[in-house]
Amino acid sequence: MNCFRLLYAVTVFVAASPSLAWAQAWPAKPVTFILAATPGNTNEIETRLYAKKLGENIPGGQFIVDFKPGAGGTIAASHVARGSPDGHLLLVISRNYTILPAAFQDLPYDPVKDLAAVTMLSTRPTVLMSHPSVPAKTAREYFAYAKANPGKLNFGTTGVGSSPHLNGAWMHSMAGVKVNFIHYKGTGAMMPDLLAGRIHSTSVSFLSSMPHIKAGKTIALGITTADRSPLWADLPTLDEQGVKGYDYGSWIGVFATGGTPSGTLARVHAELAKAGKAPEIRQKLEPDFVQIIVSSPEIFQRHVIEDIARWRELGKEVEIKVE
Repeated sequence: MNCFRLLYAVTVFVAASPSLAWAQAWPAKPVTFILAATPGNTNEIETRLYAKKLGENIPGGQFIVDFKPGAGGTIAASHVARGSPDGHLLLVISRNYTILPAAFQDLPYDPVKDLAAVTMLSTRPTVLMSHPSVPAKTAREYFAYAKANPGKLNFGTTGVGSSPHLNGAWMHSMAGVKVNFIHYKGTGAMMPDLLAGRIHSTSVSFLSSMPHIKAGKTIALGITTADRSPLWADLPTLDEQGVKGYDYGSWIGVFATGGTPSGTLARVHAELAKAGKAPEIRQKLEPDFVQIIVSSPEIFQRHVIEDIARWRELGKEVEIKVE
């Protein structure tokens, strides 16, 4: 009798659970990761590692990486927001996703309702760096030079309203200095101009900056998080160097189209979490200062909502609105 009741309960649950049915069907067709960046961006490396591993773990599964750069990530986010809510179109974007609502007056999508958080894939420290032509070896010296030469320095960003743009606007505002913001479509497009000295500084992840810093082509001025990174313990924070209270860290996360069933989100998360445990992914990413997270959809969604509120408040303080 107890066995019969158990079997009946399981049968009813499966029949009445569309989320579970959706999850069992994923992937039913090729899955496309949409990157809000140009090819060559550091996010591409991580995404391709996951796409490859997912293809190995899921027999018959096809995982494609595509790019829709521009407008600070709104083009990519809008594309996924308009997709079918079935988990086959996934947005891969940086923390810029939560900054955009503070930058743009009218986003073409609702960042909380029109896209569904799947997981934060990883976090990575961000470094303020400059071209050697700038007479500064530290962030303190950099801001002092910028203050003495208002409007002389060009700060590179990956687009109007992007993380480097608003992050840069915030740090320079807190330091009380003025620079010119030069916007590019991505890190790959920006970096050649920094290396050539056509722009003077930028703030990007360790992964993007480290090869150029090691080669002596750029100077590491300071880390942007509130605490020093154990990955580079002798690099002081901006807070330590006079920009009191400054705290910015970078992450990349995955979003699905809003309305995607919770069962499908859980299934996508589970497969990404499984892939993230693969030794080859960790061996590739961790030496490049990437900390793998793979948080649950619920935790990531809560983080996104809190981060959006935080940036909106900061946006009012430093006037980083973009028309």
